[in-house]
Amino acid sequence: MPGPTAIPVGPDITVADRRWHRAVPHPARLVTRAVNAALDATGERGPVTVVLADDRTVMHMNWRHRGRNRPTNVLTFEYAPAHATGGLWGGDIIIAFETVAREARAAGRSMAAHLAHLVVHGVLHLARYDHHHPGEAREMEMEEGRILSTLGFANPWKPGRMATARGARS
Repeated sequence: MPGPTAIPVGPDITVADRRWHRAVPHPARLVTRAVNAALDATGERGPVTVVLADDRTVMHMNWRHRGRNRPTNVLTFEYAPAHATGGLWGGDIIIAFETVAREARAAGRSMAAHLAHLVVHGVLHLARYDHHHPGEAREMEMEEGRILSTLGFANPWKPGRMATARGARS
């Protein structure tokens, strides 16, 4: 008798833009570590797909799904509303190469550090964290800092660490 559908062991990762391989050593390995760290911190379990794409792809998706005709660093799409009963927890995270590279340069951070931050940010959105109000933003930023420290990355929200992040939120 077949058992329940198994939840994937790790995230499903697609490197759609080859520049990620030049900019970040072993990007899929880093994304897997970041997703797993965020899942461990939130206690959530379910499928997570991460696509390392480009600005053009993200701009198209941002326009289609959010009505914003510009690229952004990360887009997150949950499979079911957070409050839905019987829904499948999880979702898709799409990250734009050029925007991430530009933000990392401006902030003086490595692409790896910024990628890890955006993956954690996306998983936290799936776990119902948000940043539309100051209190929510502080809570989300504190959790991002805690998770990133477990991965060996500095807290991007400390003064002087991430000058462009607040203006470039998803």
